[in-house]
Amino acid sequence: MTSQRARDRLIDRLRQHGIGDERVLAVMAQVPRHLFVDEALSSRAYEDTALPIGHGQTISQPYVVARMTAAAIGVSGTPDKVLEIGTGCGYQTAVLAELAERVYSLERIGALLDGARSRVRRLGCSNVVFREGDGYAGWQDEAPFDAILVAAAPLDVPVALKEQLAIGGRLVIPAGHREGQSLLLIRRQAHGFTEETLDRVRFVPLV
Repeated sequence: MTSQRARDRLIDRLRQHGIGDERVLAVMAQVPRHLFVDEALSSRAYEDTALPIGHGQTISQPYVVARMTAAAIGVSGTPDKVLEIGTGCGYQTAVLAELAERVYSLERIGALLDGARSRVRRLGCSNVVFREGDGYAGWQDEAPFDAILVAAAPLDVPVALKEQLAIGGRLVIPAGHREGQSLLLIRRQAHGFTEETLDRVRFVPLV
């Protein structure tokens, strides 16, 4: 269940469920998700489901990873700088690293960050910068970002993250109470922000 065939079956399911960004699908067909979960769960790595990674956190469902990545990257070229809030096990980080020039990834749990850094480096991704820190505050020193992707849900969208978007940048973030979260796409324009609801989701809270 850790073979390329298992990955290809997952990609077929994602297409059937409406994921149409072939760049994202091609990357997810290559990134070995089984390396980002506990060995005891590796047989389930290519199921379209979230799985526990310890510390009360999860690796996101592949459909959600694909949906969020496609929304964050957009259709025009390769973003220069992407900020990821919530490194977790590093799977989403590895996907983003193949689609952006540089990825800045923040995680508040040091043990998760150490593990993610090791896995991502082992895959040869040299364009990722990791830091332990508060996701609500973002990464002001490296702003502005062409895209920001948040893998945990605040009740309300943090103002700091919106302000760290470049003009034309995209923020993809789940928000709301755990039983009623919406996946939002926020775009920064010259004279303000637009907001679009993409889906109903369920994420761990952003703390």
